[in-house]
Order: sequence, then structure tokens, then C-alpha cells
Amino acid sequence: MTNEAPFEQPELPIANNLKQKVEAVLYLKGQPMYLAAIAAALGCEVEDAEMGLIDLITEYAHRDSALELVETDAGFALRLRPEFEDLVHKLIPVDIGRGALRTLAAIALKKNIVQSELIELRGAGAYQHVQELVEQGFVRKKRQADGGRSSVLQVTTKFHQYFEIDDLTKLI
Repeated sequence: MTNEAPFEQPELPIANNLKQKVEAVLYLKGQPMYLAAIAAALGCEVEDAEMGLIDLITEYAHRDSALELVETDAGFALRLRPEFEDLVHKLIPVDIGRGALRTLAAIALKKNIVQSELIELRGAGAYQHVQELVEQGFVRKKRQADGGRSSVLQVTTKFHQYFEIDDLTKLI
């Protein structure tokens, strides 16, 4: 009898963390996406995106998580499990909807993001989210220095005070 630990085969990473990239796309879009749209967002083949999606679905099925990955008529979506919906209403102010909150998160994490890039990332609904967030004082729009047509978006001091976040890099 030896004191050696049994041999464990390391889990092989999916090509370039494809599973995590699929998860990131679904999270950032904040809306259901078809497999072809996921592949396009990742710049990979549909078959590769499908492999990453299947691995992610399997992982979420076995993970004790507040999130779940579901297939809807509109595509695949990453969402909060129904049993946690009451937390959404308790913790998120009524005046900031889930979609606008996700758009705000994308702006905050990207720091100075061009509005056209945000729309590509979050979808056309982000135009309305940006308008709401500017009106509420969480986001500032600035014209691009180089005269580009799209505005640069950034979070305001109100964002940092409201969410009590001084340094976003601590969250990453």
C-alpha cells in the first residue's frame, strides 16, 4: 500500500475557454439567443458554439447556483432561477429594470464604451436603457473626441455612490 494519491486526470479546457465565452455572451446579451447568433458573437463555427453550450448546460444542471441555462422559443438564455425572483424585487430598485441594470453593468465594466459597441453587445433595446440611465443620472454621454457619430458612455459619480463601489477593478 502506498501513500500516493490516486491518479486524477485533469479536466481538459474547452478550446480557448469556449464554455466560459458562451456564458459571457449569454450574460452580457441578457436576452435569449439562437445558437447561430452565439457562434457569430464568438466568431466560431456553430458546431464549436454548440459544444460549449452543451458543456455549459451540463455544468449548470449539476451546479448549485442561483442561475440556470434554459432553452426558450427565442433561443438559449441565462437567467435567475424562479425561486430567487423575490430577491430581484427586494434588491433592485423598481426604477431600474433588469435589462437596464445589465446594460449599466456592461457600461461600468467596459468603462468608456462607445454606444455603437454597447448596442452590438446588448442589442437594440440598449438604446432605451441608455436613455433611462442618462435620465436617472447613472450614465453620462460624451461626444467622441475624433468626431465619430456614436457617443462614449461612462458611469457617473451617482453610480459609484448609489452602488457603493469606489473601484470597479476590485470586482473583477
